Amino acid sequence: MRHTLLTLLLLFSLAPAYAQYAGTTGLTEKGLARYGDWIEREIDAGTLPMAETIIFRNGTLAYHNVQGVSDLTTGTPLQENQLYHLMSMTKPIVSVAIMMLYQEGLFQLTDPVSKYLPEFKNLRVAKNTDEGIGVATVPAESQVTIEQVLAHTAGFSHGLGGTKLDNEIARELYFKPKADLASRVNTLATLPLVGQPGEQWYYSASPDILARLIEVFSGQTVAEFLQERLFDPLGMADTGYNIPADQASWLVANHTATDSSLTRAAMQLPSSGNTIFGGTHGLYSTAQDYLRFARMLLNKGELDGRQYLSPKTVELMTRNHVGDMREDGQGFGLGFGIITDVAEYGTISSEGQYFWSGAYSTYFFVDPAENMIAIMMSQRSPYSGYLERKFRQMVYQALGE
Repeated sequence: MRHTLLTLLLLFSLAPAYAQYAGTTGLTEKGLARYGDWIEREIDAGTLPMAETIIFRNGTLAYHNVQGVSDLTTGTPLQENQLYHLMSMTKPIVSVAIMMLYQEGLFQLTDPVSKYLPEFKNLRVAKNTDEGIGVATVPAESQVTIEQVLAHTAGFSHGLGGTKLDNEIARELYFKPKADLASRVNTLATLPLVGQPGEQWYYSASPDILARLIEVFSGQTVAEFLQERLFDPLGMADTGYNIPADQASWLVANHTATDSSLTRAAMQLPSSGNTIFGGTHGLYSTAQDYLRFARMLLNKGELDGRQYLSPKTVELMTRNHVGDMREDGQGFGLGFGIITDVAEYGTISSEGQYFWSGAYSTYFFVDPAENMIAIMMSQRSPYSGYLERKFRQMVYQALGE
């Protein structure tokens, strides 16, 4: 862990200094101030407990600010480099990891998952998702491929769709004890698909399958593989599945928002003792660590002289793989959402921007056209589509000449 006395001494002095870079990055001081004012309004309104924001453009850290408190119960001010549960922002990291193995020639994207995980050979599809997991089913008409798993078109569910089937899938996957990733993935293989493979985009638990494939291909746990192949070489020293005891106090508390209140969540996710190193969620990180990951992607797979993905692999991952299966000007690549039509999306953006978010209100995007990365970390559930769009809007309005 990198939390040092120097970090503590600089906590409240660094953010204002970043305004000096506004000219070189093409971001205006007025626009950045307006962004900070927006966050303050959301905090004052009880929409957000805190936010840490980083904007990186043209190779320069243009803006880094922390606002609000890390825990509403204690009122402790948020500080730079605190730890956040990434939730679904784990997914892009695991997607990059599996594509590193793809580059080594260990599989083809068109390979059926069952070639490596036989339990997925005879999948069945629910006839009516308004019924539970005991619903009548029909056989899957084709084998699920690794590409479909990456693009969320395989027919799996995450348990978030609101149907009875979704709710029961969530219960089976996440609310019944599992010893390890293999047991959770084995359970997923027994549950009905919500649609035929390749026929629709449906947000799913399929990144857990990717994580399990990493174990099969590498002979390591996902935690070991990520540490050795990504986190250590990238310098992501504060990212992992378990937080060392002496750093647990740096974890930001999660909060629950309703229409009328914002309070510290009654149940906090464990910061240690985790044995399921999943692909759907599970990692914690800092905003600065996630910036290292995003910079590698923006730089076409390379950072500080080390190549993690080839430029063509990054290009493949950040192209739309789902046609018009998604709406509102969005597509999906291999691990990322993609903006395909800004006018249809309806919020300031760039076509070709790729992004993702997490259930605890963590957001990031990479915009190759603007040579820009933006990251906002909070710990507030449930996920807010309003905050995600507003985050984009307030970052892009800060662009000048």
